[in-house]
Amino acid sequence: MEEETLRMFTVSEEEAEMRLDRYLALLFPDLSRTFLQGLIRDGNVLVGGKRIKPSHLLKGLDNLSVRIPPLKTEFCEPEAIPLEICYEDEEIVVVDKPAQMVVHPAPGNRSGTLVNALLHHCGKLSGIGAPVRPGIVHRLDKNTTGLLVVAKTDRAHRFLTSQIAERSMKRIYQALVWGEVREGEGSIDAPVGRDRRHRERMTVNRSQGKPAVTHFRVVQRSEGLTLIELSLETGRTHQIRVHMRYLGHPVVGDPEYGWPVKRGLEGISPEKRLLQGKLKKARTQLLHASRLSLVHPLSGREMTFESPPPLLFREIAEYL
Repeated sequence: MEEETLRMFTVSEEEAEMRLDRYLALLFPDLSRTFLQGLIRDGNVLVGGKRIKPSHLLKGLDNLSVRIPPLKTEFCEPEAIPLEICYEDEEIVVVDKPAQMVVHPAPGNRSGTLVNALLHHCGKLSGIGAPVRPGIVHRLDKNTTGLLVVAKTDRAHRFLTSQIAERSMKRIYQALVWGEVREGEGSIDAPVGRDRRHRERMTVNRSQGKPAVTHFRVVQRSEGLTLIELSLETGRTHQIRVHMRYLGHPVVGDPEYGWPVKRGLEGISPEKRLLQGKLKKARTQLLHASRLSLVHPLSGREMTFESPPPLLFREIAEYL
């Protein structure tokens, strides 16, 4: 976060009686609870224009203002964190990102990010997006795994960004979703925007959402599950996860848009105890960026990279 941010919110009737710090944690899932409580104590969070305690219980229609100070450049420091590098040269680096890794620093996640690790590994990244997003041309959610390309030079950054804008960079995802998707392939054309009732989440919002299109193809379906391949025509926040929930087949393990495990297991035969046990272990969304195709910014050569999903994902997929 390079500049100070000021956000305004109105508490809904459904969110009344919620603690202020818990409410903020839902609004800003990427920020730690400790950081948010510090914002409250420092007077950066006002309720009705007044300073308040973190434990304050909100009322319906309360107006909140949240000021988030800029993240200082020194927070983006190199860190010796292991990375799985798929490809690297003087212009770009392609990484296979694990779950639980945030892509770039933000308040509450100042260390342990992909950028911190790459600064240590590469020494220098593109200055575009600095100080906290150097080299980052596209992102993955914290718990979405898979392929990500990062620019090491400004020239590469501009070239890769143009490929994303022109939709010539191809990114293919694999997901395991609840239920058996009937159509063999199709497209979901539904605008995505902020959920009015739960501001920390996105939803299909036809009145205020931005255009969003996801294409899908069924790879395999059985046992109350579907292995599906997806590609994005647009890149909205949480787009695949929101669209699969909208289709009625949320991603297995998705803590925000998924089904409770108990509901998902209703479609699984009771005899498949080993499969049920594997599904219960899915604590985060089984969504993986499995293929990345791009044109190299210097040589002009077309390049394609592939990555297998994590072990638990593959073990569950084997049952299909």
